[in-house]
Amino acid sequence: MPNASDAILRGIARDESLTRGLGDVEARMLVDWLVGWAEILSDAARTPQEAARLAARLCRRGRAIGRFVQLWVEPKSRGSAAQLAATERFAWPLPSDRRSEPADLMEHILNWERQHQPL
Repeated sequence: MPNASDAILRGIARDESLTRGLGDVEARMLVDWLVGWAEILSDAARTPQEAARLAARLCRRGRAIGRFVQLWVEPKSRGSAAQLAATERFAWPLPSDRRSEPADLMEHILNWERQHQPL
């Protein structure tokens, strides 16, 4: 019998707005990160409504991270990426390597999030 967690995970897997504009590798990393956290949050939630609310918040953060990666890898968009990071209150340090590859940047951000960001 499907539970609320299953619906949330299916929603993440089907939400193209989470990965729009990302390469395959970055998209897979982001979805894997989101699914992992969604499972944890769903298990910790007291109600299906709370699980859905937490998952929506998580997905919003995931979309913002994906957008940051898209902007940062385009040198002309770095200012916009920095502004997005400030608006979203991303605590991770901005990349120091000006030639960041999208997959490396996504991996760096998600690793930082795993280690430092309580969701």
